[in-house]
Amino acid sequence: MNNNGSSMNLTMLTDYYELTMANGYFLNGRQDQVAVFDMFFRRIPDEGGFAVMAGVEQLIQYLSDLHFTEEDISFLRGKGCFSEGFLDYLRNFKFACDVWAVPEGTPVFPGEPLVVVRGPIMQAQFVETILLLAINHQSLIATKANRIVRAAKGRPVMEFGSRRAQGGSGAMLGARAAYIGGCAGTACAIVERDYGIPALGTMAHSWVQSFPNEYEAFLAYAKLYPENCTLLVDTYNTLKSGIPNAIRVFRELGLTDHLGIRIDSGDVTYLSKQARKMLDEAGFPQCKIVISNSLDEYIIQDVLAQGAEIDSFGVGERLITSKSEPVFGGVYKISALEENGEIIPKIKISNNVEKITTPGFKTVYRLYDKETNKAIADLIALRGEPMPTEDGFEIFDPRYTWKRKTLRNYYAKELLVPIFEKGKVVYQSPGIEEIKKYCKAQIETLWEELLRFENPHEYFVDMSQKLWDTRKRLIEEHRV
Repeated sequence: MNNNGSSMNLTMLTDYYELTMANGYFLNGRQDQVAVFDMFFRRIPDEGGFAVMAGVEQLIQYLSDLHFTEEDISFLRGKGCFSEGFLDYLRNFKFACDVWAVPEGTPVFPGEPLVVVRGPIMQAQFVETILLLAINHQSLIATKANRIVRAAKGRPVMEFGSRRAQGGSGAMLGARAAYIGGCAGTACAIVERDYGIPALGTMAHSWVQSFPNEYEAFLAYAKLYPENCTLLVDTYNTLKSGIPNAIRVFRELGLTDHLGIRIDSGDVTYLSKQARKMLDEAGFPQCKIVISNSLDEYIIQDVLAQGAEIDSFGVGERLITSKSEPVFGGVYKISALEENGEIIPKIKISNNVEKITTPGFKTVYRLYDKETNKAIADLIALRGEPMPTEDGFEIFDPRYTWKRKTLRNYYAKELLVPIFEKGKVVYQSPGIEEIKKYCKAQIETLWEELLRFENPHEYFVDMSQKLWDTRKRLIEEHRV
């Protein structure tokens, strides 16, 4: 599989202050200081019940190819503020960190580490930009796509957004993320070539307009693609010419299978109902009705509730840009240092309570009910704490500590898996079909109340008692 941008060295795709800080660490003799950083997010887009993790495969590819070219070194020397010793370090740079990540397709929640990086502070700090870029973008689009797919209630959703995406990478990786989130395919041809995601499409209005009349346009297309004939019927008049001409062509060519019409404008509820009636009366009940045109989960939900006769959806700009909430908001913060083999937890304190970080070298467990296999809660714990498996384990809300629950008949699964060990990849990314299937299965472990678009149930993300005590102690120590 090819990777978008694989021929381009993206090492310098970083915030400039990552380099100035790295130079500072080097000049202060701290280049070998071991640090731990967490990537997490604070709020679910669109006020949803959960987000979908994506972008790990691209993160692995980026981190595997980190190297500074002589052109990079020359550019940095020209800035006049980097030491020659530091530039020589970059010339011989080798990624040496340990990395853990939540697998792609996993439902995730605010506050819990999605990626943990441990290693020399210069390196662990430096990868911030590319890590956030990879995870934030694809997690945003996968989350939006899953909302739209759930609104469609089992009807296929095609990603149609390439021409509205923010650049080529946004189109390609956005299509990949949308597929993880549940889309059936994409309109973008290169995405099938590079990622194996089905490329789908029909025709444009320009095809119809380029012929003397609509009938001839439909006839020519149907002769070329009789095994996959979906005709765009709204160029002139959907009900008075588009659908009648489509029916005429289907009859004249004797087409019976793999037929469809696409409606790209107008009141899709009314038009789809009328179209279904006309097609059925003409003897084409098998003909599918595809709808496109500035759709999102709310419009899809509404038109289906109104009885629209729709078999599949093409969703473009509002999916590929997550137009309603175009920022995922993941952040990357230091959580610990290591000194003489001892973990020294670090915390950031803010007047904005949600920006107070969770200190320590951590992991995350997901707790499931044994009878239903439904997820009960996630538990953030200090790494090295035993996995909670015994009946009678008590969880509590770290904000409102009187909210407690004793768990019985449950099992636990660690979410973070090793990705790199001392800079070497130890994780084999699953194929895109496997990731998509995994995502669907994991979302089925969530309670229905969590799937609501409006006011979803709040999922519990708790802390171990030891972690909560550590955080409380550090807040007290830094209080002024």
